[in-house]
Amino acid sequence: MKFRMLTGASVLTTTLILSGCSSGSGDAAGGGGGGSSELTVWLMRDSVSAAFQKEFAAAFAAAHPDIHLKIQIQEWDGIGQKVTAALASNDAPDVIEVGNTQVAQYAQSGGLLDLSDKKADLGGGTWLRGLAEPGAWEGKQYGIPYYAANRVVIYRKDLFQRAGIDPATLRTRDQWIAATRKLNKGDQQGIYLTGQTWYALAGFVWDEGGDLAVEQNGKWKGALDTPEALAGMEFYKELQALGKGPKDADEANPPQAEVMAKGKVAQIIAVPGGANVVTEQNPALKGKLGFFPVPGKTADKPGAVFTGGSDLVIPAASGHQDAAYTFVKELTGDTWQKKLALAMSYVPNKTSLTSAVASDPGAAAMAVGAAQGHATPNTPGWAAVEAENPIKDYMTAVLTGGDLKREAAKTSEAITRAMNSAS
Repeated sequence: MKFRMLTGASVLTTTLILSGCSSGSGDAAGGGGGGSSELTVWLMRDSVSAAFQKEFAAAFAAAHPDIHLKIQIQEWDGIGQKVTAALASNDAPDVIEVGNTQVAQYAQSGGLLDLSDKKADLGGGTWLRGLAEPGAWEGKQYGIPYYAANRVVIYRKDLFQRAGIDPATLRTRDQWIAATRKLNKGDQQGIYLTGQTWYALAGFVWDEGGDLAVEQNGKWKGALDTPEALAGMEFYKELQALGKGPKDADEANPPQAEVMAKGKVAQIIAVPGGANVVTEQNPALKGKLGFFPVPGKTADKPGAVFTGGSDLVIPAASGHQDAAYTFVKELTGDTWQKKLALAMSYVPNKTSLTSAVASDPGAAAMAVGAAQGHATPNTPGWAAVEAENPIKDYMTAVLTGGDLKREAAKTSEAITRAMNSAS
């Protein structure tokens, strides 16, 4: 699941060709056997900067002169069909970056290499839950956690200070509500939260111990009508009422960062990069924005958040599986994870590395929330739910006066139909 804003329409290819002697290890799928390997890697637009890519490629070439690395930058638009076609062919790339929630559908096709036996070697015991769990399918690990991003609260430092609110004290949802009420006065919105920001709702549902859907006897069932999920929606309704966000739109309509840039919004729930959009739209707010993790139901842990980000997979059709694994191990290892986190303001793939982003306020706030990271239901059928997205209609219905239990039951049935018809 991708958070970053996409730019550009062309595919940039960076090729690093260096000759050298072979390491003699050979490749698991018959692509090596004593000669050098040309390794084709698909990384996604904006997942790494040009400077980071250049530094990594040069270091990789020096460490592995027998591997000729060819990195091809892909666009997110249409990537699902492109990856599906590649996995079904005999000419697949050797490593592919995929959204963490996409792994299950690719694994179901049989097109990915099972990397379960590599988890210990890769430090899998400390992988972020929101990356590791969706990277697995039917008990096997196909996706290796690459990087993570999640939502935080972006707030106006000046408005908080004027109201006498210290964001460091907002440890619980009750404290957050009280502060937001205090900020919500006149034409100033305590928070701008649209009616269909369903990833935020998911976090509140998870906080209550509920889920969007559950698996029972091999079948998936919508779960928005459980007491826990209903409590999550009740909290969303209370919080959303403390602003003027539209009840029938999501955070992109209009873009919430643009709304905050107008100067009358104290908080939004977004990835930290949203702050850059705010200050680009309104330079007068530069230096006035801060970040804190979404507060939890209780003070002992932050609020649950949806963990977006990417995993790396190796196609079963790769002709250079040993070299592909070498690449994956390098890029997801501690050294390059720390560098990537600082370069791109990401959360590293392991809980043991979160201190690496302590100097970046937005990334540091993300890292705190990442400890409570979740993913959407880990099944290929979830794609059908997102395509229809009955959750958005459910939220609007409740916020505009619909009966909570009746609307939740109706939406749970829609989720059940979508997930099982697609499986």
